[in-house]
Amino acid sequence: MTQQMQNLQLSQTRKCPGGPASPSAAKRLYRNLSEKLRGSTSSFEDTYFFGKTDRLRKASTMQGSDCIFEAVEQQDLDTVQILLYQFSAEELDLNTPNSQGLTPLDIAIMTNNTPIAKLLLKAGGKESPHFVSVESREAHLSSLVVEAELRAADLAAQAQRDGLSLEACHKDKQLRAWEWRSKLYKRMKTGFQHARAPEAPSMVRLSVSSSTTLTVTFQEPQCLNSTVVTNRRDRKRQLKTPRGHEPSEVEWSCLKDFSLLAGELVLDNLQSLKCIISSLTTGRVYYVRVSAYNMKGWGPPACSLPPSAAPSNWRESDGREPRRRGHIEAMERLLQQVRATHTHYCCGDTKLQNPSRKQSVSRSLKHLFNSSNKFVKTLKRGIYLAAVFYHKDSLLVTAEDQVPIVEVDDSYSSSLMQDFLWFTKLSCMWEDVRWLRQSMSVSMSSSSTLQARHKMLTAASQLQSLLGTHNLGRVHYEPIKDRHGNVLLVTIRDMESQHSLFSGKWMQVTKLQSQRKSLSTPEEPYALDILIITIQDILAYQRRGTHRLAPGLYLGFLKLSSSVDQIRVLVSQRTPNMLCHTRVRDNANVSREEWDWIQTLSAAREKEPSGEESEEAGHRPESNAPLLYYELQTAIKSLLKHINLPLHQARHFRLYSQEVVELGHGVSFLLLLPAADNVCSAPGQSNPYTPLSGFLHLPLQMFELGHFCTYKEKFISLYCRLSSGLDLDALITQQALREAITDSEVTTAKQRHQLILDYIQEDGVSEHRSRDTRAIPADLCRHVKRERRGTEDSNRFHVYVHVKG
Repeated sequence: MTQQMQNLQLSQTRKCPGGPASPSAAKRLYRNLSEKLRGSTSSFEDTYFFGKTDRLRKASTMQGSDCIFEAVEQQDLDTVQILLYQFSAEELDLNTPNSQGLTPLDIAIMTNNTPIAKLLLKAGGKESPHFVSVESREAHLSSLVVEAELRAADLAAQAQRDGLSLEACHKDKQLRAWEWRSKLYKRMKTGFQHARAPEAPSMVRLSVSSSTTLTVTFQEPQCLNSTVVTNRRDRKRQLKTPRGHEPSEVEWSCLKDFSLLAGELVLDNLQSLKCIISSLTTGRVYYVRVSAYNMKGWGPPACSLPPSAAPSNWRESDGREPRRRGHIEAMERLLQQVRATHTHYCCGDTKLQNPSRKQSVSRSLKHLFNSSNKFVKTLKRGIYLAAVFYHKDSLLVTAEDQVPIVEVDDSYSSSLMQDFLWFTKLSCMWEDVRWLRQSMSVSMSSSSTLQARHKMLTAASQLQSLLGTHNLGRVHYEPIKDRHGNVLLVTIRDMESQHSLFSGKWMQVTKLQSQRKSLSTPEEPYALDILIITIQDILAYQRRGTHRLAPGLYLGFLKLSSSVDQIRVLVSQRTPNMLCHTRVRDNANVSREEWDWIQTLSAAREKEPSGEESEEAGHRPESNAPLLYYELQTAIKSLLKHINLPLHQARHFRLYSQEVVELGHGVSFLLLLPAADNVCSAPGQSNPYTPLSGFLHLPLQMFELGHFCTYKEKFISLYCRLSSGLDLDALITQQALREAITDSEVTTAKQRHQLILDYIQEDGVSEHRSRDTRAIPADLCRHVKRERRGTEDSNRFHVYVHVKG
């Protein structure tokens, strides 16, 4: 501690590297007041007459507890902040009473020093455990005042008798110190006498956080009655033991008069004004109230809003089973069965490889020096695969200052988008590229789709070999095309460091762009030029696409648009792995009561007549609506502002009422839908909900891939392995069936093809089992298709939520 206090004096803002040893337990035993003062008078009286800098210098010879006590007594906020920043509560003995039976927090609150008291509370400071009642605290303060006055009077008498001498000067310093301490104790006693118990906490809110837990949040009392709140007790109604005579802190009960309690809890940590009550009975009603505490005792309780709640979940409303957890295991078993049918499959290839493992052992020096020559330098008509490896604002380039590119094919067919969507699944299974290639036998008579995918695997394998790593990163959500007939497939990977995986180098993005700009033709840029020009946007998309939302309940806006070969979904550029959304509240759980209200409103809406009567009904006040109703009103306004839609255009928007979309990691969604005819815009149909810049229309498969890679990584990895492998197997067995000539060949081909169809059917069952993990619910997707065919009642899956302008 001595060395660290010296460092503190040298630099008040630099954290000390070491850690001082805490004083021994023997030193923590506080002794009699008179014995303590007689043994440490000189250090006590000296330190009270130094300025802040002198006190910090003096601290080098003092224990940490002495330092914090002195700073609090002197009301030196800066020194208290420095000490709490550089030392832990244990190192400062923050909660060990001194010889007067006081802790630093006691002194701060009784001198009404609110800033220092809040600092000490945040650091974990507590009041002295010796004050078991208000009376004992007042009696102890009175004894301290009397003791200090007696010592001061005794020293004053001695000073008059001694006259002018060296001893008299020493006694005079002691006298001034005791007079100062007497004033301190009197100020503390006065502050204690004028203080009152705190008022009731404000903004007490009760929410249902799960089927077995309730969450209570609250704020400080609006008036602290001239003292600092140092504790809380939450009262939540349950059942069990009657109230005893001991002080209660947190209480809960099932009875409205709190005559029987189920439990109690003291909230010592006031950094988070929140309390979670767990292990409650599902469906049982509990009442909650919160009380504040200070040195004058407990204040009056404040009832929560709502006053009671029952732990529940929306699934209990219709007896729906909890989310099934066996689909991962089922997919793993199916994957093992599929791979067991391939005789060329090597078990060693299925193990996840370390992406950073170098292949220098198997690579010759000649390969190292010549690998860069195998990269494509200029694009001709065809399909190419580019790998963008980045670290911060630098890219990994070849010796020719170019992004690593290999050729896939010199032409492409009309099914390019379908082949590309299949290729994107490799983002979750780069280590399986070798196995997929080994399991394929492609000839000139093979289908164009099979040949195209085999060439994609070959290019990916070549790029892995040249770069020296299996992991090529995430496939960008769309191919880059130019007017010269080139298509560039791009993979992006964020590197942990600027480690060259091959004989390449790192280059600043801006420098690469300036070099490429001097070589390109702005009028007709090639795909590579487009890649370099838009590289910042591509990297920003990659970074944002890996971010996870904070836990809570969100309101998402679903808007789809269809084209000839795909469906696209509207997302924000800030969160491309999630629908356009706004936060409703911190609590992700939707209770049974809230869900029943949504269902009741939905049923009432279906029975309402159309026209003016229906519009007037939509404006009736919801007197019995839960808090969620008003939270949704606020969220809808915020969401419409985000997507730049006026309120009058949203009058026919609907709330999806079939399920709450639970994404995992404490994130759940309610979905807001446009009118039935506008959920999915057909090709050529005008889109009335086209927001301004800052949004993307992602292919649905790419959106779900990015979403699952963030929220359901294991699921999407297994799904991509199954789906991509079975797709190839289906093409291969179809080809074998067409080429079969003899009866035995036909029989074998049919059996093989039927086996793959059975696997695909089982994979479909697995996908059906895991529909709870879908980013966009499967029921909703089917409903959208029905709406477009006009065969489904448009009010079945939704309710209207009226938003006041």
